[in-house]
Amino acid sequence: MVPPFSSENQPDSASAITGRIHSYETCGTVDGPGLRFVVFTQGCPLRCQYCHNPDSCDFDGGEVVTVDEIMTEILKYRSYLSRGGVTVSGGEPTLQPEFVTELLRRCQAEGLHTVLDTSGYVKPAVVRPLLAHVDLVLLDIKSFDPETYRTVTRVPLAPTLALARYLSDIQKPTWIRFVLVPDLTDAPANIEGLADFIASLTNVEQVEVLPFHQMGAHKWEQLGYDYKLKDTLPPSSQLLQDTINRFRQRGLTVVDDSPTLD
Repeated sequence: MVPPFSSENQPDSASAITGRIHSYETCGTVDGPGLRFVVFTQGCPLRCQYCHNPDSCDFDGGEVVTVDEIMTEILKYRSYLSRGGVTVSGGEPTLQPEFVTELLRRCQAEGLHTVLDTSGYVKPAVVRPLLAHVDLVLLDIKSFDPETYRTVTRVPLAPTLALARYLSDIQKPTWIRFVLVPDLTDAPANIEGLADFIASLTNVEQVEVLPFHQMGAHKWEQLGYDYKLKDTLPPSSQLLQDTINRFRQRGLTVVDDSPTLD
């Protein structure tokens, strides 16, 4: 799928590079370390069953902005970001590589810590220049079983695993995120397979187990979309703990207190 903004359509001036964003959050606490300015880009090739921002999927939605315009907003909050930084999430940020690369380059030039939150549905060659300006990657792996992954997202798993291996090869600090959905992603073999895969990587600082919730259901209703998980309950405390233990048994550091999912 072709990104909505490609290099051939961009102006010569780096500061005038445009991107399409969904929204931003000024003091986020769950998308990387510390307080963060979070930019949510517009457009996503995945169609996750539990997406809490389904209005960010359409490539033609959102607002077109320049890097300068976003930097002006970010720097208003600079004093709050000294122990945090800037996170670019989505949607899927890697669909707008030139825009996101320049934005993160500018953030690093201002001494701000940078985070890329991605599904990994991108070729490593496309994202390589962008990663040069990323201090930490949040990589969402929705499932390790390919059939379950396609059921959840409507796209194949292989690109995400390829990016995970590449991040390990270049030793890019990474946090892995996994959303635990009862009767969808909670099969023991699925979780154990993912745990074994993550344990084979050498760059993963922690795993975030994110319990499924219904916080995005109202958006699906407002948009007239069929929300297939409307009758799905959050995982029980026992299921959550069993899942965490499966990761910890591989020697992985697990965080389970984040209230949001991607």
